[in-house]
Amino acid sequence: MTIASDNAEFDKNARRDIHTLTRKELGELLSSLGQPAFRAKQVEEWVWSKNARSFDDMTNLPKALREQLADRLTIAAVEEAARQSSADGSRKYLLRLSDGVTVECVGMPSKNRLAVCASTQAGCAMGCAFCATGGAGLTRSLTDVEIYEQVMHVRDDFGERVTSVVLMGQGEPFMNYDATLAALRRLNSPDGAGIGARHLTVSTCGVIPQIMRFANEPEQFTLAVSLHSAIQRTRNALMPGVRKYSLVNLYDAMGTYVSKTGRRPTYEYALIGGVNDTDAELQALCDFCEGTLAHVNLIQLNEVEGSKLRPSTPARAEDFVRALGRVGVEATVRLSRGADIDAACGQLKQRLAKGRSAK
Repeated sequence: MTIASDNAEFDKNARRDIHTLTRKELGELLSSLGQPAFRAKQVEEWVWSKNARSFDDMTNLPKALREQLADRLTIAAVEEAARQSSADGSRKYLLRLSDGVTVECVGMPSKNRLAVCASTQAGCAMGCAFCATGGAGLTRSLTDVEIYEQVMHVRDDFGERVTSVVLMGQGEPFMNYDATLAALRRLNSPDGAGIGARHLTVSTCGVIPQIMRFANEPEQFTLAVSLHSAIQRTRNALMPGVRKYSLVNLYDAMGTYVSKTGRRPTYEYALIGGVNDTDAELQALCDFCEGTLAHVNLIQLNEVEGSKLRPSTPARAEDFVRALGRVGVEATVRLSRGADIDAACGQLKQRLAKGRSAK
């Protein structure tokens, strides 16, 4: 898009969100308003680093310029629709986007660190049996700005710098690949959130073509794969959305990923009592991981209302850690955060919807 000198494309009836402007477009607009080149840097800092919610916030800009920008542009900002706070300090948010669609994200503080779990889609089409989001289906994919804004909302609410982000919330990031990568790059950029690439993690159900694409990206972003079973029949039942990507092909793809990047991926494994925590499942997991560069993250299943699936026991999780360790694979049991709130993706939205329908 080229910005005409008369700013016809920025009339009040067709105002664009300032987040959608490229650096070139912003520079052209400011130049057409008679502003010096350094103004673009100032505006970008307010938009991306300071997360300004209105042009009036941009206090180092002349008032006349702020008014001109407000006449021509909008600043889309997420709105907090609901929040839950845990005794452990975690906070879960239901955020409303500009079109009324809602998504969930979580902030998890720990000492001098703040981790954020963000969503890449509103809802999800993958249909995983243990996921509250999957049961509701996919509403739409998010833009890179909407992904980024979740992180900034958490940052501003805590008043602390975000030190790591996992795209492990609602949705399958690799079914929204371009927006996911754009958000990661903005989170990594010193002109954005300035978070180190290795502290930015994408969690996928195992969409093999996009894993291969991700392996060729130049950044050092981290990859996690939701495995949940190394037996094809069990995995198909738990994760129907990726049944076309066989475990054999996933194994080969992950080998290629490690060879190309030199980075160690994580396998996420939610232990489900009587389903994927049996001796046969444990042996299959050990066989899948043995001799590879991988870390296994064992997760306590979040119980979803209406689901018959139940979490395994802590003792069984330790059995998995020991067995994997014997074949040279590092495994840890993920510390459960927010156990006293609606921890699973989709649960806060569902609770809010039920509360409204009950009125």
